[in-house]
Amino acid sequence: MKNLTCIICPNGCRLEIDENDHVSGNLCPRGTDFALQELKNPQRSVSTTCRTVFPGIPVVPVRTEREVPKRMMKEIVREVSRIVIDQKMDIGDTVAENILDTGVNVILCTDRLKEAGNE
Repeated sequence: MKNLTCIICPNGCRLEIDENDHVSGNLCPRGTDFALQELKNPQRSVSTTCRTVFPGIPVVPVRTEREVPKRMMKEIVREVSRIVIDQKMDIGDTVAENILDTGVNVILCTDRLKEAGNE
C-alpha cells in the first residue's frame, strides 16, 4: 500500500493506492488520475531563471510550458543555465524549444525584456 497527498486541488486529499492500483481517499476523480500518474511517471513544472546580456536585467524568470518527467528536472535546469538571452523578448516567448527532446518549450515569464537594451 502506498500513500500520497494529492496536490491537484486545494483539498489535499490523503490517497491510498493498493497493490491493484485501486485509489481511495480522493474527494474528486482527479485524485485517481494524479495517484496513478505519480506512481508510473511523476511529472512536474520547472521554474528557474535564465541569464541575459542586459546589464540592468541580469536574469529573468522562465518555466516549462507543460509538466515534464520529474526525473529530468535537474537536467532541464542545468540546460537552461547554459542559455543566455541576447534579444528583446516578451512574456510567453520561447527561450528554448523542445528542451532535452521532451517536446516541451521553456518560456519567458516576464515582460521586462520587451524594452531590453533601451535602459
